[in-house]
Amino acid sequence: MVKLYKQISFADTFEECKDVFQNNKPKFLKLLSQHLDLSSLIPQDFYWSYHKTLGRDRKYSLSSMLSALVLQKILGIPTVSLLIIFLNLCHEAREFCGLPDVPHNSQFTRFKQDFVIYLENFFNHLVDITEPICQEINTTLASTIAYDTSGIETFVTENNPKFINSIIKKLKAFYKDKPDVDVYKMAYSLMPSSASANKEIKQLYINGYFCYVYKFGIITNGLGIPRHIAFLDSDFKKKHPEMHIVKKSDPPGEEKYISDSKSLKPVFADLF
Repeated sequence: MVKLYKQISFADTFEECKDVFQNNKPKFLKLLSQHLDLSSLIPQDFYWSYHKTLGRDRKYSLSSMLSALVLQKILGIPTVSLLIIFLNLCHEAREFCGLPDVPHNSQFTRFKQDFVIYLENFFNHLVDITEPICQEINTTLASTIAYDTSGIETFVTENNPKFINSIIKKLKAFYKDKPDVDVYKMAYSLMPSSASANKEIKQLYINGYFCYVYKFGIITNGLGIPRHIAFLDSDFKKKHPEMHIVKKSDPPGEEKYISDSKSLKPVFADLF
């Protein structure tokens, strides 16, 4: 007997979507438009605040602004400036976002600054929506959690390679007669704990190199889907004085391990 149907697995669907994403961006955007109704996922209080703040109709809808930012993350576009160039060049992308034209860079910046609390609430709302989906995919993995720290790299002087290189150059000149001195380890201990422009921008050893970032802790489930994000700023540390960490001269990997361990319990305490 001839089978008139073919069983479609989740893996087949994933591979097909990945192929479309890599090789046919217009088709991928069309699929997103058909299967993702972002406007239905936005909490009502976000809508009210977005329109109440201006006091009149806005040129760009809330779902359009959020769609543009979501698209930026899906496509891995690193900056808003490049996102704007992409939207200007791609009609399908503007159509997906529902944009009559492309907003200015300052409009994206003000949107993120003015509605940061609502963006956080929107993320938490998505966590609640996606939890049953994760449980349906794999209960064991959905119930497993992992914790790590990371950061958002910033445009500050300390992130310029010339900053650390100048310290190393001075140390090499000072200890030129002492070859046993590890000037690189010493340079690490001499680097400031935070950026001079903003004390909230902290030094972090991440992906094998030093950088100055807005540090955060992130909890994901076994499927790799984020469940909670906590920025480890001054307000967070005031609530949890027990996580105070003194900068040491230990290897950076070991110090990051200590930092992760110190922040683990406070982040979980806030979540649960």
